[in-house]
Formats: sequence, structure tokens, C-alpha cells
Amino acid sequence: MKKIEPRTLSGFMELLPGPQTQMRAIMQVLRQTYALYGFTPIDTPVIESAEVLLAKGGGETEKQIYRFSKGDTDLALRFDLTVPLAKYVAKNYGQLTFPFRRYQIGKVYRGERAQRGRFREFYQADIDVIGDGALDVSNEAEMPAIICQVFQRLGLERFCIRMNNRKVLGGLFEYLGVGDRAAAIMTAIDKLEKIGPEKVTAILTGDEVGLSPEKARELLAVIHAADPMAALEGLAGRCPALDEGIAALKAVTALLPGLGVPDDKWRVDLSIARGLDYYTGTVYETFLLDYPEVGSVCSGGRYDDLAGYYTDKKLPGVGVSIGVTRLFYILQEQGLLNEAVVTAPCDALVIPMGEGLDYAVRCATALRAAGVRTQVYAEKKKVKAKFAYADKLAIPYAVVVGSDEEAAGTVGLKDLLSGGQVTVPVEEAAAIILKSIDRSVKPVKGSK
Repeated sequence: MKKIEPRTLSGFMELLPGPQTQMRAIMQVLRQTYALYGFTPIDTPVIESAEVLLAKGGGETEKQIYRFSKGDTDLALRFDLTVPLAKYVAKNYGQLTFPFRRYQIGKVYRGERAQRGRFREFYQADIDVIGDGALDVSNEAEMPAIICQVFQRLGLERFCIRMNNRKVLGGLFEYLGVGDRAAAIMTAIDKLEKIGPEKVTAILTGDEVGLSPEKARELLAVIHAADPMAALEGLAGRCPALDEGIAALKAVTALLPGLGVPDDKWRVDLSIARGLDYYTGTVYETFLLDYPEVGSVCSGGRYDDLAGYYTDKKLPGVGVSIGVTRLFYILQEQGLLNEAVVTAPCDALVIPMGEGLDYAVRCATALRAAGVRTQVYAEKKKVKAKFAYADKLAIPYAVVVGSDEEAAGTVGLKDLLSGGQVTVPVEEAAAIILKSIDRSVKPVKGSK
């Protein structure tokens, strides 16, 4: 029989058990933090009707989507978690309580070119608040607080959340008389971080956008101002749309201290535009300060009519998404994952010293009942091989049982790190193991 080479497709991540446990530890921090703020978990299908997913699609989205037919049904893999959420809320409107606060951690798929730190299949971890008819601006202020909590709980301290408001940008374009070219201008502005102001100016004054050099210069002067809020205040009263954006941005930033967001963890950045055209209010990008080359690892914003393709009801929302696979790749590549995170498959390996398994499995059952993750080594191997198995998997304790232990109702508990061993009842062994294992270690060592 011809053998097929075992291989994983480019752009798809596959982890060994240890790193997978570290990934799970990161996701657990996300779940716990999201729940702390009153978000409830949901799940949506990986496969949807292409018509549903592409309702707000077109352009790059349609080029990147994985689309296929099954019989006469046109199907697609979800490319984010926000569009399926809009469908979910519209479909289940009558059963939901608003404002609806949900989180979701799941895989999404994009058929873009695989490259360093960018994958075709990857996990996203999203939170969103959806309102019924209206959604208070305070929800937009809460997003940076949650981002801050997540990153600090992971063990990351060197990060900055950069914020803007799409109404500010729209108002600036209207004030400059170039509102009809807003989409093209925002696309150019979104590239400022990557290509710099000179190349952005060339794009703005080129044939595709067509701004005059004076208007391009005035626009970039505001966007690149050392004090963005002061620059915006200087334009107050000149355009109602701009005034609305400034007021919203001020309302959001005024709430951040009370929400526990330190001043050094956020700043207003008028160059943050977010490429997706469904954003209508505050937008966010989060950067690791020691690794600016990797780009944003958490982004999102306010949207007012994403569900409009599925219902006539007005369902505004705001949310952020963490690219978990991308973040994990960066942390792993930079050696920032904390090796102290418990990656062993169990806390104790029960090693039978005789032929029978009865006492061994009864001890394992008692340990599990006490909350100790336990495995029985049932293979007929030499004692040395049994301990080598535990060592290779970094299992911290061996519970040795034989005829003497069974007769006495005890176990031999061996600390495989220190080498110390005691003979105690199984209940006492469980207490010793649970006391020694620290499951609160943060997944990340911390940035440089």
C-alpha cells in the first residue's frame, strides 16, 4: 500500500500537547475575563450559507472566503465571528435579552497568503454588546477596560490600545469637502503605520483619491498632531458631523480612568481607521510595544447597522476581537510563554507494582474524586520505563501501589521533582498533591 506523506497545509497551525495546553490556558484567561464583565458564551456554525456570510461582503472578503457547493447549496466557511453574530441576533431576536452581551472563541478561515504570524485557519476570541434600537456610548468605553484586563491577566504589561472614532474621520473629510472619497482616504490612512506619511500623501494626491496637496497636508497635519484632542478642539464648530465624533471620543476617554484603564495603556490615534466598512463609531487597535512589527493583536469597534442585511430592526453593537492564534504564535516565537504553566496531562501517575490493577484503579478513583487529575499506568513494562514515562510528560507525582500498600490501605507518594517519597493514605496523598500544584500561573512570562 502506497504511503501518504503526513503533512499539514500551509497556513494551518498544529500544536503538540504541551503548547496546546498553553494555548488552552490563554483561552481560559479570556473566558474568565469575559465572564467577569457579564458576557455569556455562544457558538455559531463554521459553515454558513454563502449568501448569509457575503451579505456585507464583496471586495477582499469575497476573494479570501472559502466557498464550495454541496449538491445545489452554496456554502462558505466563516471568515470572522462578527457577521455570524449579526445573523444570530437577527434570527434569535425574540429569545434574546438586550443589551445582549456575548463572547465567542472559535476558528475562522481566510484564504489569504500564509506568512509569518498569519494563518488561513485561526482562532478569534470576540466580545460584543448588541443594543435594541440604541446602544449607549459607555459600552464603547468598556472595551478598552476589558482588553486591558485580558492582557494584564495573561501576564503582558507592555501594550497600548490606540483609539479613534470613524465619525471624527468622516467629519474631517466632510469639513475638507472630500466626503465622497471617504472610503479611499480611510484605506490610505490605514496604511500610515506600515508605509509612512510620504507614501500615504502620494496615494492621497494620486489619481485614485485625487486630493489636492493642500488638503492632503491639512488632513495629515491633524491626524499626526502631537495632541490629537487639542487639534480636534481647534476644529470644533466647523462641521456638525465632526463635532459629533469629537463629543463621542471625549465621552469614551472620560470614562476610562473610572473603568481602571491606566493612562499609559491607551492613547487617541487619529490614524486608526480600521479597514472594514461596517464600523461607524469608536475603533480600536492594540499593539505590543516591544513587537510593533507584528501589528495589531486585538481590534474592533462600533457598528450601527451590521444586522441590517438580515432584519429591519436597528441592532447597533460594539465589540473587539483578539487573534488568539496570531497572539500565541508571537508569544511562542519570542519565548514569552510561561513554562511554569502546568502542561502535564495529569497531576499523578498511579504505578502498579504487581500484576493486579484493582487497588490501583480504586486509588485513582479516590484521587480523581478529590480533584487530582490522575492516570493509571496499566502497561506491562519495567518499573524504570513507567517512571521514564512520567518524567517525559513532566507529571509531578507518582503514586506507587503494590501488595504492601494495599494491605495497609496506603500509597507510596513520590515527588518526581524533588525525589522525596512518603507512605500515606490516599486521601492524604490527594491533599499533598493539590496543595503543591499552582494552577494560577499566568500563561505569559511578561514582555521585555
